[in-house]
Amino acid sequence: MAAGGATARRRLPPTAHLRVFEPLRAFDEREQLLLQQLRPEPRAEAEERLAREALRRVLRTVSDPYPPAGVEHYRVLHYPGHHAATTPFYCPDQLSTRATLAAEQLDRLMRPQLLSLVIPEPARAANAERLDSDEFADDLAHLHTRTSVWGVPLEWFVAVHEDDHAELDEDGDTLVGVRLSAPLVQVLERVRLAAASLAVNAPEMDLLDDLTGLAEWLQTFHDDSVVELDYGLLAEFVWPDESPQDLRLGIESLREGDMLGAAAAYRRLTNRWAAVRHRARSN
Repeated sequence: MAAGGATARRRLPPTAHLRVFEPLRAFDEREQLLLQQLRPEPRAEAEERLAREALRRVLRTVSDPYPPAGVEHYRVLHYPGHHAATTPFYCPDQLSTRATLAAEQLDRLMRPQLLSLVIPEPARAANAERLDSDEFADDLAHLHTRTSVWGVPLEWFVAVHEDDHAELDEDGDTLVGVRLSAPLVQVLERVRLAAASLAVNAPEMDLLDDLTGLAEWLQTFHDDSVVELDYGLLAEFVWPDESPQDLRLGIESLREGDMLGAAAAYRRLTNRWAAVRHRARSN
């Protein structure tokens, strides 16, 4: 359980992340050397520092939310193994690529007049100028982080169980983050079993396509990786969260032909997140 100020994080929209942390041997020699020289930093402090940098980009006088060119940042997950020892796993932030993808998504969702206020054209041109096309293509093929604002996609709940390894961040009496993690091989097995069950019992559900896409993404990483669901500030609204259990029970009920049980599990899950959706609309 980590403690520390979370002022910057609490000024950003509640955002969940699904991340894949790979072992050191999954990286090339240059990256391995860099990772071995990383200064130890508590995870809560790292998240707060990254949030401060994000706020500076958003609030600077000359509007430009894109990150500057610089050294890659790596999150470090110390996952417990045998005999209570932990092993470090690494997740590159790939911020430049993710910021570019987010801007492209806004381009499809926002009116041009409003988009130009959020992301001025000179800022987009400058980002395109400094973007390394080879690095961008490599990141797209091996993107370690998926992001969701004001909610958690259903398929992410299949990836984790409520009794997986958990890390909690608190700021005084306020919960500002919860992270659940599990080995990638275990997560892949969960996702594949859920997808196979839905393919037989509920092939019309959108969740089946989402699980298939999730499995395809996870298969691009090293077998010895670890998958992490980071609730971020959403943890304050829902933790302790029984959503993974409810979704699992719902899928099991469908397999057993128990439509009432499946409906009850889905109702519990959606009711739990209704308050979060209301907060999102009010913001």
